[in-house]
Order: sequence, then structure tokens, then C-alpha cells
Amino acid sequence: MYEDPRDKTTPGLWGRIACAWAVAFAVLHFYWALGGSWGLSVSAGPLAEERPGWFVAVGLWGVGLLCLVGGVLGWLLAGPLPRGLAGRVVKALGWCVCAVLLVRGIAVEVLLLTDAAGSGIDVSPEQRLWTLLLWNPWFMVGGLVFGLAARRSGRTESPSSGVA
Repeated sequence: MYEDPRDKTTPGLWGRIACAWAVAFAVLHFYWALGGSWGLSVSAGPLAEERPGWFVAVGLWGVGLLCLVGGVLGWLLAGPLPRGLAGRVVKALGWCVCAVLLVRGIAVEVLLLTDAAGSGIDVSPEQRLWTLLLWNPWFMVGGLVFGLAARRSGRTESPSSGVA
């Protein structure tokens, strides 16, 4: 496999960053699931106040657990991939997570900026601002990090890259 000599990124760095990104998001969801409220009202609106059981179970605990799975995926992308199908599956999952996060972040950003939903949805100005400035960029950063992790996964330093 050709290695770009200008690419000095430590092998596995992007996978570790993807892992940290996912675990940080998991911690935030677990904080909310346990009753914390900082930042939730501007992201979930009325659901944050009402906290119906389905929202806490699926939207907070469930998403938190899914983020932990993403953390494991990031960790796997950071290390040497197994040969064969298992390695290809890990790499493909990394690309899938990249795509889902980028599509989610970009699509919601475009919908809010163009007001495509019109008055059909109830989004407060504060909720719109925080979604545009914090949440959507957070998803886009996660997507880029998982994409870089998938791209770099399985690569090792070539013996010729050392100093002679």
C-alpha cells in the first residue's frame, strides 16, 4: 500500500480521537439520563422538561450506549485491523458512522438555515442558535474524525519511514 510521506499522522491517532469523541458524547447522554439538565433544553426542547419514559430510555440511555459502541469502534480503528472479513467490517462501519454523522449534521444545518420545515416544527430561537452553532458542528466534527479514522485504519509505519 502506498503511504504518503507527507502524512506524518501517528498511526491510530484519528481512531483514538474518534473514540474520545464518542465517549464524551456518551457521558453527556448519561448525565442527562441521570437527571442532569445543562444543555438539554436547548437541544431537546420540550422533551427536556417533560422527560417522557421513552425519551429517557431511547434518546438518552440508548443513544449513550450507542455512543459507547462508537467508542469501541474508534478504538478498533486505532489499532491494527484483523485480516480478512473482520477488518473490512470494522473499516466499513467506520465509514458508515462517518456518513451518518455528516449527513445528520449537514442536513439539519441546511434545514434550519433554509427554514425548509417552515412553521411545521416548533423550534425556539435559542434552540435554533445552539443547534446551528454547537450540535450540528459537533456531529460534523464526529463524522470527519470517524472518516479520517477509517481512512487511516490498518496502516502501519513502513520500515523505510525511519531515519537512516
